Amino acid sequence: MSEFVKVFTGVDIHDGEHLHPGKVLALMQDGSRRILTPEEVPEGTATERLAAGVLCPGFVDLQVNGGGGVMFNDSPDVATLRRIAEAHRRTGVAGFLPTLITDTPATTEAAIDAAEAAIAEDVPGIIGLHLEGPHLSAARKGAHDGALIRPMTDGDLALILRAAARLPNLMVTVAPENTSNAQIRTMTEAGVIVSLGHSDAHYETCMAAFDAGACCVTHLFNAMSQMGNRAPGLVGAALACEGVHAGLIADGIHVHPASMRNALAAKGKGIFLVSDAMATAGSDITSFTLNGREVYRANGQLTLADGTLAGADLEMGRAVYTLTHAVGEPLEIALARAISGPLALLRDHMGLCQIESADQPLVLFDPESGAARVLG
Repeated sequence: MSEFVKVFTGVDIHDGEHLHPGKVLALMQDGSRRILTPEEVPEGTATERLAAGVLCPGFVDLQVNGGGGVMFNDSPDVATLRRIAEAHRRTGVAGFLPTLITDTPATTEAAIDAAEAAIAEDVPGIIGLHLEGPHLSAARKGAHDGALIRPMTDGDLALILRAAARLPNLMVTVAPENTSNAQIRTMTEAGVIVSLGHSDAHYETCMAAFDAGACCVTHLFNAMSQMGNRAPGLVGAALACEGVHAGLIADGIHVHPASMRNALAAKGKGIFLVSDAMATAGSDITSFTLNGREVYRANGQLTLADGTLAGADLEMGRAVYTLTHAVGEPLEIALARAISGPLALLRDHMGLCQIESADQPLVLFDPESGAARVLG
């Protein structure tokens, strides 16, 4: 009996890092998968011809605030995470960090408990937690509730360290204005992915935070000090500091394509895609609430009543499409920014980006529309 079960044809194969045009993906009897040339497949092997596109591992998204009509902040429990996970899986996401936007200490603790419980219950896609705030800059709060923003205390730090010990991956977005370098160093030593964001800090302050262990920037260009001729700000520090990664909301609204192009040229593989998705992801709702304030969905964007952007109405496949069509990046690299790129930051990859493993979903991506769906 042949060791081949079935072969997918008719599409190019992307392994999470590299594109393999003209290859096929074979499913083997032992449950593994192999990228092969058509000539390596025995004659008579069962074949499934897919519509044109790219077959790849599932996307990895390190900033997901909601989906399926619900926000993580509104009800930080396993049921909410399961609903968000189902919504994003339908769009090709294999792994993501549920993200809690600035909230109360009690809600933060509940979010940590929920993420740990969801992982214990094997909720598909949950790979840790992202705490975006509350230790941010009020001057660059964006859609975060300014009344809840505050400096990091010893108690806050202790809570984060306990969470890092309980979760496979913990990302924390902070501003140097409200978080000391000593606190950043302590978090980093405990395995926390410390990201700078929602900050109005000077270039020198940001560089010192990077020296202390911060290794990422949250949604580059948005809600941060910009790069000027005499004041490079957080944007300039992120682009200048080797080894620092940065998430990018590539919807064509948050960041101009020319700015994205410049950042990609400066950082290379250090830029990865995030959706910054809200409750609207995977749903047809036209509004929702965030910390008691209404967020409106219209014309591909989400805003508060005063016009402030409040997350993104974006799926990861569409972000890849933006990079290829509006920015001009090759498909091979753009897809990697949504799959293997985020993994460089994670402490535990949890088997993601393994196209050879039957345990991981396969995604069919249409480069001409940005649509993506999980096979099976």
